[in-house]
Amino acid sequence: MKRTVGIEEEFLLVDDDGRPVARASEALDASGQDAGPARPSATTGGGALEAEFMEEQLETATHPRRELSDLAAEIRAGRRRAQTAADRVGAQVAALATSPWPFEGTTVARLRYLEARARFGLTAREQLTSGCHVHVAVADDAEGVAVLDRIGPWLSVLLALSANSPFWQGEDSGFASYRSQVWARWPTSGPARSFGSPEAYHEAVDDLVATGTILDQNMVYFDARLSSRYPTVEVRIADVCLDADTATLLGALARGLVETAAREAADGLPAPLLRTELLRTAAWRAGRSGLSDDLLSPLTWRPAGAHDVVGQLVAHVRDALVDAGDLDAVTELLGRLWASGDGATRQRAWRAAGDGDLRVVVERAVAATHA
Repeated sequence: MKRTVGIEEEFLLVDDDGRPVARASEALDASGQDAGPARPSATTGGGALEAEFMEEQLETATHPRRELSDLAAEIRAGRRRAQTAADRVGAQVAALATSPWPFEGTTVARLRYLEARARFGLTAREQLTSGCHVHVAVADDAEGVAVLDRIGPWLSVLLALSANSPFWQGEDSGFASYRSQVWARWPTSGPARSFGSPEAYHEAVDDLVATGTILDQNMVYFDARLSSRYPTVEVRIADVCLDADTATLLGALARGLVETAAREAADGLPAPLLRTELLRTAAWRAGRSGLSDDLLSPLTWRPAGAHDVVGQLVAHVRDALVDAGDLDAVTELLGRLWASGDGATRQRAWRAAGDGDLRVVVERAVAATHA
C-alpha cells in the first residue's frame, strides 16, 4: 500500500503594497478559528489553518493523502482557504519564503513564542521565513530512523527545487534561498548524523533539550526528523514553494525518498556514512544557487549541473515513483519547473521587468500562489 504524504505550507500575509502585515490572529478570529496547531479534519476541505511564529504568517496543513492528485487538489484548496481568511482582514497570501520588502516581525502572543523571542534575540525577531514541511508515513520509529539515516544526502536537492527567497530586507541577498541562511541561525537546525536506532535518536533529542539551550523537543530543527505529532518522517528543508505544482512535486519526491530508504533498510543494505560537514555544504550550495548553477552530487560529493543532480535524485527513487504511480506526474511537474525556473529566478525576473519595484514581485507572487 502507498505511504500517505501530507504537506504543511507557511505563507506571508501582505498588504496592497506587498508589505508584510501583522493580521494572522485577526484573520483566524474572523474565520472562526483559534491560533492553535493545524490539525486537519474531514470537515475543513483544504485542511486546517493556524498562525505561525509571526503575526505576518498563516500556515496550512493537508490531510494525509495516498494519491498525488488528491494531495495536489488539497494544496490548492489550502491556499484558497488561507486567502479567504486573509480577505476578511484586507490582506493577501503570498507563497514567498522571505519578504522582498524590509520588515519588523511581530511575534504571535503565545507564551512559547514570546519565550523564544526573549531567549533567542535577533535570531527569533528576524524569523519571518516561510517553509514547506512534508510528512511521509512510516510504520514506527525504527523504520523512521532507518529512513533518516539514508535520505540525508538527497535533502539539499529538495532545497534547490524549492528555492524561493532571493530577497532580504529590501535587497537581493545573492542567494536563491536566503531563508535557509536565516533558518540556519537556530542552534539545532541543519543536517543530523546517523543514529542507527530509535533509542539513539531519542537520546540525542533528549540530550539537546537537557542542554537548556532550546525550549523543548519541538525545537530540534533537523532538516528531517521524526514528527512529534504524527507517525511520520518530517522533511523540513524546503522553502515554501511559489506555486502548488512545485509543492506537489516535493511531496512526491519526499515520499519516493522515504519509500526507497525503507526498502533499502528492509533489504539489509547499510546506511551511507553521513558526513555532516558535506551535508551542510551541499545545503549551503543549494541555497546559494537553487537550480541556476551546479549542485553537489550525492553520488560523488563533487559539483555537477543542477539538471544532472535532479536526474540522479529521480533515478534514485524511480522504482518507488513507478510503484506509487507518480513517475509520469513527477516528469511533467519537473518539466514545468525547468521551463519556468525556480521561485528565486522568477522573482528576480519580475523585479527586473518592474524596474526594481518590489510591489511587482509580490503582486506576481500572489498570483502564482493561487494559479
